[in-house]
Amino acid sequence: HVQLVESGGGSVQAGDSLRLSCALSGSIYGSYCFGWIRQVSGKEREGVASIDSDGETTYADSVKGRFTISRDNAKNTVYLQMTSLKPEDTAMYYCAASLRRCSTPLPVSLYNYWGQGTQVTVS
Repeated sequence: HVQLVESGGGSVQAGDSLRLSCALSGSIYGSYCFGWIRQVSGKEREGVASIDSDGETTYADSVKGRFTISRDNAKNTVYLQMTSLKPEDTAMYYCAASLRRCSTPLPVSLYNYWGQGTQVTVS
């Protein structure tokens, strides 16, 4: 049984930084992709960043140069370092894992496992 647990959200001022973490428990055999997806209430989920098992990353245009995704395969953990935060970054942020490779951005519907989400509020 695979579980993803996020941590690190909170309320910050514009220009501040936050680091989100997500730990995967259980077993996924073979390579898998980690992703961060965010959702504003009433809107569709938006892929923010992804990182493949070999470290290849993708980013949404809206966060390029400000957010950095990384993973520690030994710990089955993925991180999202967010800098220069803007009010439009306010959303629920979800960690997800996909059995597919993600050298190119994955549609959010192709993620197999999801965390419960962590709220990020920027004012």
